[in-house]
Amino acid sequence: MMTATRRTLTTALVAMAAVTAPIAIPAAQARSAAEIAAQGQSSLRHLEATEPQARFYAKHARAVLVFPSIFKAGLVFGGESGNGVLLIDGRPAGFYNLSGGTWGLQIGAEKFSYALYFMNDTSLRYLRKSAGFAVGTGPSVAVINKGAAVAADTTTIAKDVYAFPYREKGLMADLTLQGTKITPIHPN
Repeated sequence: MMTATRRTLTTALVAMAAVTAPIAIPAAQARSAAEIAAQGQSSLRHLEATEPQARFYAKHARAVLVFPSIFKAGLVFGGESGNGVLLIDGRPAGFYNLSGGTWGLQIGAEKFSYALYFMNDTSLRYLRKSAGFAVGTGPSVAVINKGAAVAADTTTIAKDVYAFPYREKGLMADLTLQGTKITPIHPN
């Protein structure tokens, strides 16, 4: 029978593994700038080919920040991380890391993609001139739920950034950007 101390230590180790695993996976699979750019462009083409709302936002966006592969895992404490490319007129214009941590009632792991459509010059300038930003402290961000039947037109574009999660694989319910930080990186 486990003692209380051993149970506490085991719980702490499991929680620590849940937090660090998604961050360690992308670091261990570091990719070159060319690989990130190619995967980002391919991933964005897939999203815009399958999601009419994404095509609408793409037509009006100043730039798109694409994270083709984000890993997220959690067991009470959780974390997520992935590298992406900023595309302006379809061409790479910078590279970024998305990472974050959460705590609360959560269990599971998943892999998914994110595309963030920067709708105005102010939000794009904020991304490029800052050392990154924590979602909720910079430009206003709206997460688009693919399942929601939301019509968009030029009169309804009110947020600085629209975010699309897609290609979800795994068992984790939360695909929000809460607790997420986006920072510039310099891959090889």
